[in-house]
Amino acid sequence: MSAPAIILFDGVCNLCHGFVQFVIRHDAAGQFRFAALQSEAARALLAAHGQPLAPAALADPTSVILVANGRVYTHSAAVLHIAGRLGGVWRLAAVGWLLPSGWRNAVYRFVARHRYRWFGRQESCMVPTPALRGRFL
Repeated sequence: MSAPAIILFDGVCNLCHGFVQFVIRHDAAGQFRFAALQSEAARALLAAHGQPLAPAALADPTSVILVANGRVYTHSAAVLHIAGRLGGVWRLAAVGWLLPSGWRNAVYRFVARHRYRWFGRQESCMVPTPALRGRFL
């Protein structure tokens, strides 16, 4: 079995929290693991892949990051790869690959920039339930 894909997310963002919960509900195979971008595990993982986070990125992380098969995917590419791996109807998101990456990422950055205002934020990173603790780094 291959190593699990790891989703790094903004641990205080309500939109990101909802996205993680969505993936957990639709990932019957349990192929994804999770870590908040603010965590030491995320920083170590990214550094190991030659992608260290700058201090400014830690203060205001704006991207869901997918680490899979030795590669690091960010912005819309991360979301599209995640949807594709979920399978089923979520594979229809592959139509997003038809759009130029500049357009996809512009929309992604727009939502990311406004996510706290639109969806709110938590004071601290989410804490997984005991049942899900094994899926978090």
